[in-house]
Amino acid sequence: MALPRIQATGRIHVRRLWPSDRAAIVAYFQRLDPETRAGRFMGAVSEAGVRAYAERCVTADGLVFGAFRDGVLRGLGELRPTGSRPPGMALGPEAEAAFAVEHAYRRSGLGAALFARIADAARNRGVSDLHVRCLTRNGPMRGLAAKLGADLRPAGPETEGALHLARPTPFSLWHEGVAEAFDLTLAFAAAGRGAWREAS
Repeated sequence: MALPRIQATGRIHVRRLWPSDRAAIVAYFQRLDPETRAGRFMGAVSEAGVRAYAERCVTADGLVFGAFRDGVLRGLGELRPTGSRPPGMALGPEAEAAFAVEHAYRRSGLGAALFARIADAARNRGVSDLHVRCLTRNGPMRGLAAKLGADLRPAGPETEGALHLARPTPFSLWHEGVAEAFDLTLAFAAAGRGAWREAS
């Protein structure tokens, strides 16, 4: 049976996720339908496995970003270093991006917004080659990666791609810093609203 798709209405916001967002991250992963989960994890994964991954997702090496529609986390993207990470804020010359959007919220701009934010963050942290990997049957993911300039190479059931990133500029670094400060403020505000609801 086809899953319903939400019309592209409401406000989209993409921001970095922090440990205070853990409950929203766990809820997001638990809402994913089996097809979306399989696409995200490159195969079947148990409920316990999904929850364990969600619990540690935001504290693992790298960065995590969330796409919110009307204040609810509907898409999640990760930026992970693929080799030894240099000291400081840099991730190294190569990194991998992985993300998924809830089925009902696809084709509404969430995936493209997530990918753009991940690419900007990677660029500003010294990444020159951003890799993506997905199941070959995952047409939406392949289409999005190709639209954003990734060189895709099918290899059996999986497709690998790479996006070459420009070097950061003073403006891009400044913009990233401002965005992260704003993201942290929003995360604190969201955590405060959650605490208030629990207390009331």
